Amino acid sequence: APLVGLSFHCRSGVHNATTCPGSALRFSIFPSGRRGSFAGCRPARGWQMTEGLPHAGLVLAVGMAFALVHIASPWLRWLDRTPRSIWLSAAGGVSVAYVFVHLLPELAHLNEKTAGEDPMLYLGAMAGFTLFYGLERLIRRRAAHDAREASPPGVFWLHLGSFAVYNALIGYLLDEQARQEDLTGLLLYGAAMALHFVVNDRSLYAHHGRRYLTRGRWILAGAALAGVGLGFAVEVPQIVLSACFAVLAGSVVLNVIKEELPEERASRFWAFAAAGGLYAVLLTFL
Repeated sequence: APLVGLSFHCRSGVHNATTCPGSALRFSIFPSGRRGSFAGCRPARGWQMTEGLPHAGLVLAVGMAFALVHIASPWLRWLDRTPRSIWLSAAGGVSVAYVFVHLLPELAHLNEKTAGEDPMLYLGAMAGFTLFYGLERLIRRRAAHDAREASPPGVFWLHLGSFAVYNALIGYLLDEQARQEDLTGLLLYGAAMALHFVVNDRSLYAHHGRRYLTRGRWILAGAALAGVGLGFAVEVPQIVLSACFAVLAGSVVLNVIKEELPEERASRFWAFAAAGGLYAVLLTFL
């Protein structure tokens, strides 16, 4: 089978435009027949989405919501205060609940279906956690050595570049989430990641101030939409896709916890726990 080519994809697994009118033509970077469902080919729950204009419209709408979080950054400054805003702590709780209650169990199921008890998939989650931990340490150390109030340009671009890739990854996985889950699954992913974007946005503004408002927020908004576009056009092998979800899981946990733990933030544990608990209930029963 060719390594790179064009193929039809549909939820039924019948890759034929005649028998499956709702299938979509996408650019595939994998040998034919290797792609499977992220959810382990399990039937999706509830309202089914078929590929085509309604599917693309829903994915694009959620992608636009991701971008709007960063575009609206100047109007979110009311969240920046000490003690930490209840809403930011709640947003962090929702994001972490999504990872532990939905994303990691899906990865475990996929691992069982495709690779047995292969620990490599979980190493991806650890890699995402470690990567952003190291990045945060490096940025804080470099900023501490600079006496200026504003962050040094090198620190700014390193920080922004890493989150641009991060946003693009979240945007890219949005289409996969839409094709393998029902409408409820798409909205749960979209809500959790949009709230996570709010947490990241306020963190970046706290680090970089005006420079972030004039340049950074637009780059991150564009990166999220670019990721959505890539999700429509390009497919990768299932193992790569699974690794991307694993890296995302570890990265989300680190980027939330690093904002909640510092004592000087005076974060709101009860808001974090309550929002996380309620979202966990939604993820479990919807």
